[in-house]
Parts: sequence; C-alpha cells; structure tokens
Amino acid sequence: MTPYTTMSEWELKQLMIDIGKRVWQRGYVAANDGNFSVRINERELLTTATGISKGFMTPEMIIKMSMDGKVISQGKKYRPSSEVKMHIEVYEQRDDIRSVIHAHPPYCTSFAVAGIPLDKCVLPEAIITIGAVPIAPYGTPSTKEIPDSIRTHIQNSDAVLLANHGALTLGVDLITAYHRMETLEHAAHIVALSINLGNVNVIPPDQVDKLMELREKMVIPGRINACTTNPANPCTGSCATTTSDSASSAQPVSTAQIDAITRAVMDRIKQMK
Repeated sequence: MTPYTTMSEWELKQLMIDIGKRVWQRGYVAANDGNFSVRINERELLTTATGISKGFMTPEMIIKMSMDGKVISQGKKYRPSSEVKMHIEVYEQRDDIRSVIHAHPPYCTSFAVAGIPLDKCVLPEAIITIGAVPIAPYGTPSTKEIPDSIRTHIQNSDAVLLANHGALTLGVDLITAYHRMETLEHAAHIVALSINLGNVNVIPPDQVDKLMELREKMVIPGRINACTTNPANPCTGSCATTTSDSASSAQPVSTAQIDAITRAVMDRIKQMK
C-alpha cells in the first residue's frame, strides 16, 4: 500500500489551488468544469467544490469529506462536487491511489467523443507512463452510472477516457495524477495532428519491450494496460498507420487522401481569416 501524504492539510489545499490554476490555464477545463481530490488517510479526503472555476480557488473552497461521502468540514457557501462519487470509487478499488483528477482536455475528450481509445504504441513517454488508455462507457454525470462505468478500467489503468465526457487520471499523489493528465492530453494532441497529416507510425514490438524494461527499472508506480503495436488504422479509414522500424513497411498515402487532407487544411485556413 502506498503511504499517505506527510503534507499538512493546509499544504495540500495550497497544492490543490496551484494544480487548479494549471488545469485552468492549460484549457483542460472551462467555466466550472472538472474536479479533483486527495486522499489524506484511510477515512478522509479533500475535494474541490462544485460550481467554482478551478483557476480561481481559495482554501475555503476545498472540502473535507469522509470516504462514505459525508462532509466533515466546508465553507458556508460551498458544497462538494456531485462527481466525488467517482473519486471515492477509485479509492475503494485502488488502495495504491492517493489522488484523482477529472478534467475535459480538448484533444483527449475529442477521442472520447469519437469513440477512439488511445491504445496504440505511438509516443515513448506515453507508453511508459500511461500505456494504452481505454474508454469507459458513457454514464450520466453526477450519478452512480459513472463510478459503475469506470470500475473495471481503473483496475488496470491510471488513465481512462470517459465517453462523451472527458478524462480521468490517477496517481500516488496529486502531482503524479496531474502529470498523467498532461501526458494524456499531449499524446492525444500528437495523435490527432498525425491523423490530419495522413499517417500514424506505431513503435515496433521489440522497441516497446525495451520501454517496458525501462519502466521497471524506473520503478514507476501505478498500473498500465499494454499498448498495441498492431498497425491497424486508428483513424477509421482517414489515414494510414504504419510501424516505424523501416521505411519499407510504410503504406503510402494515396493521392486522393493527400488531396482530401490538403483541401481540409485550406478550408480551415480560410475559416481562420
């Protein structure tokens, strides 16, 4: 079991405020979206309040709760997010997890909306830290449907896309959970750009094995699903996908695909003017 934090509640609240600013500044949330929490011991956690911008939090906006969902202390004007049920589900299922972040980063949320899991072996950093990221079935926000939908996925993964909703990342502490959200969005962004360019190279199996050995040597905490080196197209026909070990294995993009991509790019440029 991962040790609980040695930070004081005041220090944890200040850290949560700082992470809230990072999440908001990076555009991972809009308006009052998103929520995150830190488990401080076996019985208690700190969580963000509902109806507030994560970029402008103050200590009184952070609420202390018990693991059974009861409020222990809170500011007079604030109440916990109804999605804290999802966080409690994670803590109940994973005794190694001490922090949970839920946000709506545009690129990984787009994959969640499109129904495309981020499960290909594309970026070394992503392979090592978050592995293959599955999509949990859609559940109505604020209901028990979402905790139910993530239950099986969080057993083997520290990052999960929520269908038509956003993303969830887990960590042994708040910084780790946040960094996984950054890695997830960065990977989604790169894959999306690669799809638009017409080709997604997949790292070959022998290189992936080396990365997994490196992960073991680094003693990275957490759990990941193995990504796939199958060159099957993740773009549902809109781009080619190849392994990156040799140019001879690449499947050339057709002239028609290049023309279509060029027209799409030019249309976007015109719209931006």
